[in-house]
Amino acid sequence: MIAWVDPTVFVDDLGALAMEYVTLGETGMTVSRICVGCGRFGRDEATQLDERDAIRFVDRAIDLGINFFDTANIYGRGASEEILGTALAGHDRDWSVVATKVFFDMDADNPNAGGLSRKTIEQELDQSLDRLGMDTVDLYQIHRWDYDTSIEHTLRALDDVVRRGRVRYIGASSMWAHQFAEALHTSDLLGLERFVSMQNHYNLTYREEEREMLPLCERERVGVLPWSPLARGYLARPQAAVDATPRGQQLAESDRLTIYRSNGGDTINERVAELAASYDASMAQIAIAWHLHKDVVTAPIVGMRSIEQLEEAVEAVDISLDSGDIDYLEEPYEPKKIAGHE
Repeated sequence: MIAWVDPTVFVDDLGALAMEYVTLGETGMTVSRICVGCGRFGRDEATQLDERDAIRFVDRAIDLGINFFDTANIYGRGASEEILGTALAGHDRDWSVVATKVFFDMDADNPNAGGLSRKTIEQELDQSLDRLGMDTVDLYQIHRWDYDTSIEHTLRALDDVVRRGRVRYIGASSMWAHQFAEALHTSDLLGLERFVSMQNHYNLTYREEEREMLPLCERERVGVLPWSPLARGYLARPQAAVDATPRGQQLAESDRLTIYRSNGGDTINERVAELAASYDASMAQIAIAWHLHKDVVTAPIVGMRSIEQLEEAVEAVDISLDSGDIDYLEEPYEPKKIAGHE
């Protein structure tokens, strides 16, 4: 059984602190401080959660008080949305907050299966809702900035789907701060629905968003939903262990690991491990707790593939880092190459 102890805190059946809640931007909609990233729900790879395991995973997430789930049409070419929809079907729809995204090309043979034109948004939303088994999605996000479509056209299309009751709120993801400012200004100028959230690349080893995007979100009271809060696993284990994992080997083939390790990254990895030992916690929990101590952050989107990782992430909500710990973790950081929306 799960019990309410106050409007913002859940406890599980063992009486341990399990979840806290926060309002997403100015929407009034309440979300859990941990958002489950569903990018690993799929059917094709050994590292993915298939339908059976995903149902168990979502069941446990809800048991722990998580109500926020993030997916995208491009994840598994629709498989993630289908699996999430199936997993949530046995639960009260009013309980969950479901977010999905649109932008990336879903069909190489269809020139209108990607981007942010009205045609793409309307047809891809239809397909996302069908896969999710829902009439309305709570948060519909543009996955990237579309350089081929004016932001006014995109916002008018998004405004229409909100007014038709097919989407409750709209959000954005990884872009330059000047682009996001232009989008917000356009909405205000034309009286259109406004982006209520920004899903951006942000973690202890990649903090370039602190220069412009996060101050903009704070000023505009936009919710912040960081992706890759564990730096694709780099902040979840010591460097040597990262190198030894299939995930680490896959990461090493891209330039992302190089960016994370550069300009103080290795030292940050060591300090996360050091603090984890002193707190009797895991490195992942320290990295997540750091996000939760940032006032501008609504909920980090944590990609997990086991119930153990899920429970570990929830336990991070109860870790209280002091200001000295936060300074110690952040001190080695130096500016890095932009990654995520370049």
